[in-house]
Amino acid sequence: MKYLVIVLLFTLNLIALGCKSEEQVDLLVINANAYTVDEDFSMAEAFAVTDGKIIQVGTTSDLTAKYSAEEVLDVQGKTILPGLIDAHAHLYNLGLKLSRVDLDGTVSYKDVISRIQAFQKKYPKTKYIIGRGWDQNDWDSKEFPTKDTLDLLFPDIPVALTRIDGHAMIVNQAALDKAGIDETTEIFGGEIQKKEGKLTGILIDNPMGTLKATFPEIDKEAQIRALKSAEEIAISLGLTSLVDAGLNSDVIHLIDTLQQNGDLKLRIYAMLSNNEKNISEFLESGILKTDRLNVRSIKVYADGALGSRGAVLKEPYSDLDHHFGSMIIDLDEFQALAERIQKSDFQMNTHAIGDSANYVVLETYDELLKKDSDKRWRVEHAQVMDDSDFGYFDGENSIPSVQPTHATSDMYWAEDRLGAERVQYAYAYQTLLQEAGKLALGTDFPIEKVNPFLTFYAAVARQDLEHYPEGGFNPDEKLTREQTLKGMTIWAAFANFEENEKGSLEAGKFADFIIVDQNPMQVEEHQIPKTKVLATYIDGEKVYELK
Repeated sequence: MKYLVIVLLFTLNLIALGCKSEEQVDLLVINANAYTVDEDFSMAEAFAVTDGKIIQVGTTSDLTAKYSAEEVLDVQGKTILPGLIDAHAHLYNLGLKLSRVDLDGTVSYKDVISRIQAFQKKYPKTKYIIGRGWDQNDWDSKEFPTKDTLDLLFPDIPVALTRIDGHAMIVNQAALDKAGIDETTEIFGGEIQKKEGKLTGILIDNPMGTLKATFPEIDKEAQIRALKSAEEIAISLGLTSLVDAGLNSDVIHLIDTLQQNGDLKLRIYAMLSNNEKNISEFLESGILKTDRLNVRSIKVYADGALGSRGAVLKEPYSDLDHHFGSMIIDLDEFQALAERIQKSDFQMNTHAIGDSANYVVLETYDELLKKDSDKRWRVEHAQVMDDSDFGYFDGENSIPSVQPTHATSDMYWAEDRLGAERVQYAYAYQTLLQEAGKLALGTDFPIEKVNPFLTFYAAVARQDLEHYPEGGFNPDEKLTREQTLKGMTIWAAFANFEENEKGSLEAGKFADFIIVDQNPMQVEEHQIPKTKVLATYIDGEKVYELK
């Protein structure tokens, strides 16, 4: 009997010890000030990661008692955010821009010319000079430049310089000749500007495509360099996912290959550029979805940009009589394309800047999707709205995707274009949010800076870095910090049909997160842009660390 009791006690002790054994995980993050961005917008101290996904979120004491980790990351009270998602960007274009003439911040046309000359001196064998980033609104003279100086300095080398918004271009005669554009050329959807019957060198919207078709072909090695160099910038600034708003199928397949080989870590939601080759291939093959790549949408342009007066307005521009802008796509073509996409599983994402373009897009969405649900067709920018049209956004079939830094970049001259009354309904982010219930936030880089904390600041302060204007631009349209963080995480994920796998720190989701040096949810407002990313994690793997 005594022997049986001893055996029983020994057995119970073994069982008790077994119950106390810890589960093994890959990564245990502890002592954090983590914003989970879950449904309750709750805070957490710790979370455990296995196979690239979060398996539990909780307190440091609970999780350290439960789990044994291959790696324990003690962040010592630092702030952790879910990996940031840029809801509208151009990663590939950023990479290409890095190898071309950088015209960002030029203060005059003379400055533009100086940068081109410096570039040519550095790369004397260049056969076609391509640049981007000028903005005549930043110059003393607000008028578009002409090609005369380019023709004089570069008579034999084609030169093509794209405006910062990507919707206007100044080119020289050599480039026009190469593209076969002359005074008799007519191209729908934009403008080939002339003065006294002669070409000025300014192309707006669709004519730019004819000229770009003559650019030198980009080989595969250059494409890879562009993607990897741009990714390095993005992850260093806290982006773990982004939407690349307009790619051709060859670049998409290259991204897929690089991701599968482990050469690209960033998660990409790729919008197909609107051309027949792309659409035919993917509507036939269907959605392409991996853990890092999602191809299920088509990017369409309705109109141009406000800065180049290509945005389509219901009433004329306040600073140019009888000018309304122009649609980039024929209305019948837009309707037919929308009907074609509606019959598929793909999402339609339409660039619309002017109030007239927004109306056309939203009315088409509304009429076509009446019998559908949860289509999440997006309006990219939704920049200038008519007060009567906000109600089209239902947050289910039609959702807005906006870029807060556009407001603070354009605020200096937007009223000149629109007038005092109409500008009140432009960049109206809080109004859009109240109508749609969700608002996806992005940057549109490289048009704007990549840094998502500039996006954050622009959304909540609506001021530039010098704190102008006092009180903020159209301050009633400010977003709260909670709304802003949601727009850069869970709502951006929702806009991509990915809210169940990313956008918050919750069990079952990808372990994508960033550690920052200060808490952007609590620091003084004007300190937000100074936020530094200390480390970026994708799938629980550290892909960037501040040196």
